[in-house]
Amino acid sequence: MTSIDSSAPSGTSYREAGVDIEAGDALVEAIKPAARSTNRPGTMGGLGGFGALFDLKAAGFNDPVLVSCTDGVGTKLMLAIESGQHDTVGIDLVAMCVNDLVVQGAQPLFFLDYLATGKLAVADAARVVSGIAQACRESGCALVGGETAEMPGMYAPGHYDLAGFSVGAAERDALLPRGIKAGDALIALPSSGVHSNGYSLVRSVVRMSGLGWNDDAPFARGETLGSALLRPTALYVNTVMALHARGLLHGCAHITGGGLPGNLPRVFPEGLGARIEASTWPIPPVFQWLAQVGDIAPDEMLRVFNCGVGMVLITPDPDAVLAELHARGEVGYMIGSVIESDTAYALHGTPDFAA
Repeated sequence: MTSIDSSAPSGTSYREAGVDIEAGDALVEAIKPAARSTNRPGTMGGLGGFGALFDLKAAGFNDPVLVSCTDGVGTKLMLAIESGQHDTVGIDLVAMCVNDLVVQGAQPLFFLDYLATGKLAVADAARVVSGIAQACRESGCALVGGETAEMPGMYAPGHYDLAGFSVGAAERDALLPRGIKAGDALIALPSSGVHSNGYSLVRSVVRMSGLGWNDDAPFARGETLGSALLRPTALYVNTVMALHARGLLHGCAHITGGGLPGNLPRVFPEGLGARIEASTWPIPPVFQWLAQVGDIAPDEMLRVFNCGVGMVLITPDPDAVLAELHARGEVGYMIGSVIESDTAYALHGTPDFAA
């Protein structure tokens, strides 16, 4: 029989091993108001359970098909970490997921996040989650849960990683793409900046420039380089869903990693492709700066970055789409059309990356 000596010194604690359970609990309490602010019809329960419930009937669906997406923010996180600006990468996280949902014609319903770090900094993590909640509210998407993992030894001090997972739904007969045909117009919705792709190349160009994150941005008057490059990914949910509700869309393409040539072909059925005219949309100054300082060829710019096009709408009625965008105080650019072709993407001309 083994006896227990109550006078013996206690063993090593979880906190001494590098994991602070109390810090995790403090973060959950800190973000509960932000999560509650995202509640929408269909939300059931709140943070703290083993799983999140969602009532599709209460959300108004009759014959729904679920659509799911997952994504991260990539090395854009390094800018947030190095500059100490953590308020907007949560917006990026949500945008990268929900923008993918809407190209399927799906309304985002709920979102879960995963934050992993070596040692949890509650204040910084709360700023990240506040950004997540803000983007969820703007997208009509409930923040229903998530996971915060403290993993000593896995990450450098002060570093963290983010991943997100979103579920949406569409009525079965309203899924996109559908009915794409030759003659449909391609309308570009402008990006807000670099969004969340290509930041390994962005960071390389910044090193070449010799600038620091707190220096003035050469391409954005009144902003520091860090804040300008951290400008969050645009949210296209409300715009796309409003156009889709009017029956104006045959499809959409979210322009992420791979740019226009890597994303537009994902939408087209066999035998159809995109004819793009290179001079039809303005190239934002940030991309001109990156191209010139990094001596990056136009083809490489288009393959890595969105180059000013965040979403492409495929429509049989471009006049109605442009009128709706104007009524919403937004802009769109006619950049090409759908053609019968064995090549899914054809660019005519070369975008002007000269400042």
